[in-house]
Amino acid sequence: MRNLPVLIVCALALAALSTCHLTGETGGTSGAPSFEERIAQAAEDIAVERSPEEEWLDDRLFALGTDLEGKVGIAASDPARGRMMHFNGTDLYPQQSVSKLWVALAALEMADRGELDLGERGTVRVDDLAVFHSPIRKTVVANGSFTTTYADFIERALTQSDNTANDMVLRRVGGPDAVRRVLARKGFADIRFGPGERPMQSAIAGLEWQQSYALGKTFFEVRKTVPHSVRRDAFDRYVQDPVDGASPVAIAAALAQLQSGELLSDGGTSRFLAWLGDVKSGPNRLKGGLPEGWRIAHKTGTGQVLDIVPPGQPGYQAGYNDVGILTAPDGTIYTVAVLIGKTIAPVPERMEMMHGVVRAVAGYHEMMAGAGANRADEPVPVGTPEAATS
Repeated sequence: MRNLPVLIVCALALAALSTCHLTGETGGTSGAPSFEERIAQAAEDIAVERSPEEEWLDDRLFALGTDLEGKVGIAASDPARGRMMHFNGTDLYPQQSVSKLWVALAALEMADRGELDLGERGTVRVDDLAVFHSPIRKTVVANGSFTTTYADFIERALTQSDNTANDMVLRRVGGPDAVRRVLARKGFADIRFGPGERPMQSAIAGLEWQQSYALGKTFFEVRKTVPHSVRRDAFDRYVQDPVDGASPVAIAAALAQLQSGELLSDGGTSRFLAWLGDVKSGPNRLKGGLPEGWRIAHKTGTGQVLDIVPPGQPGYQAGYNDVGILTAPDGTIYTVAVLIGKTIAPVPERMEMMHGVVRAVAGYHEMMAGAGANRADEPVPVGTPEAATS
């Protein structure tokens, strides 16, 4: 356990340094943690007696979280030992498409209770189309409708992050309130569920939803007409108090329960995990940092960019996430949640931070197995560019 006086002195000194460094900066998204954050982290270190390996992983997460400019939360769970390490992991961050996990959970729970036959068929029409990423849209626009099973809608929502497919499942399970009741029953107090993609994304942009926004580039064109001050205020309100907010610690814990079979029947659990193992989005987020022999079942989330800046300048993004279940070559399970609530950092830096989180967990695993953490800091080559999905 770390020494109390040393921790407090260090926290005060580092906070003072970060305050000096931040003088004159705006936006409140520098990677340097605040005075209060450092004190809170020190207090937690004192309250929880950790092994040297846990201290090492905790320190790595702290370094990774502070090195990226933005509002960052990271959690890594070792379910077999009942341990959770994190950096700012109890704050709430925008989930964006990570929240599709909870729609799928609600549907599979209904199936377990015999209230939903996953072979039941539903039909998507033009009035059902959602905003942003939705591969179904092209078929619906071309043919006027698209019919498939609810099992297929869930699979598309998870593996392709299809917003329309997710909305179809959401409607079938009873809407946002039904999902919130599932989260409450499971004890997930720090996982919120928003009003659905269309109203939520419109509100983030300072708009009210109209169905015409789902077609072509209409949403983007209309969004350009919103006064910058209105967009900025709506964006900042969302980041500060996200209607779909969740803490990394809560998500990592929920994923551990999912993997262990505590949330669903054996069949429902297997089906859910298989879909997460086949996710196509975010190949260069957490997945890009996998060491040889490791596997991941995961779900990404990607939010809007506040693109009210001069051409060539980056805008802040609200939500750049990946959460997942890591399986080591020997079968040991870990769960990880990385939520970037607001950042202006280049995408390659965000991906490299996520790679670092996976490498840190792998290093911790090797330390616990007695092999040391030498591989934890080895670079992992960046793979193929990410698909433009959430």
